[in-house]
Amino acid sequence: MADAVDNAGAAIEHHLATSLARHRLPVATHVAAHTPADCEECGEEIPAARRAAAPWAATCIDCQSIREEKRRHVR
Repeated sequence: MADAVDNAGAAIEHHLATSLARHRLPVATHVAAHTPADCEECGEEIPAARRAAAPWAATCIDCQSIREEKRRHVR
C-alpha cells in the first residue's frame, strides 16, 4: 500500500519525465520566441511573482486556470 511519501515521489518523477519530454520536442513555429519567462500557451510574459512562487510554471495564471477548468470538465 502506497503512503504519502510514495505518492509524492511518483508525482515528482512524473513531473520531471513530462518536463524532460516537453523540452525534447521541436519548437512549434508559433512559439519560436518562447523563453522560460513566457507562457507556453499565449506567449505573454509570466509575471515575476508567479515565477518566484512557482519556478516550474510554464503558463501564466490565466492560461493555467483555463487548463484546470478544461481538466475538470473532462473528468
